[in-house]
Amino acid sequence: MIRVGVIGVQGDVQEHVDAVTQALKRMGVEGEAFWLRRKEQLEKVDAIIIPGGESTTISRLMLKNGLFEPVRKLGEEGLPIMGTCAGLIMLSKEVEGATKEQRFLELLDVRVNRNAYGRQVDSFEAPLRLAFSDEPFTGVFIRAPQIIKLLSEKVKPIAWLGERIVGVEQGNIMGLEFHPELVDDTRVHEYFLRKVL
Repeated sequence: MIRVGVIGVQGDVQEHVDAVTQALKRMGVEGEAFWLRRKEQLEKVDAIIIPGGESTTISRLMLKNGLFEPVRKLGEEGLPIMGTCAGLIMLSKEVEGATKEQRFLELLDVRVNRNAYGRQVDSFEAPLRLAFSDEPFTGVFIRAPQIIKLLSEKVKPIAWLGERIVGVEQGNIMGLEFHPELVDDTRVHEYFLRKVL
């Protein structure tokens, strides 16, 4: 029984819950996804997803709800954590364009530019290449950050837009510029869930 907590303080929470539920079903694995709002819920979690949204707000609310340090510790101990869009920012070691009050989990050896793609109206969809599948994947980019530098050899690219890296993994940690929860295709969630099995 796999239990996946989606940090439920702000952002595309239900979309990730639905995507995980569908991915588990397709994989034939028993499990559940749930909104994770309190640190007590971390006791029985097998994986965590940090959704998109607004990274300043997610950072503030994770600190306020007592989730910030426990989630960082679990990530350091090897618990699978995936961050999408603002979640990628939360996982990154270095962030360009950060506000003074923002705090980051610093679990992923990448530098990101927080506002690289511009405003909401500059959002777009594009076919992506994945390291773990031969078929293209539709990437949805909404005010997304950009991965501008890999800071160590521990980080492996897993998704590309043209030649540019838009998704990475570092052992148990995954960071994506795009929103895999906004398409019916669950390959990215299935890849993440295999880190638990």
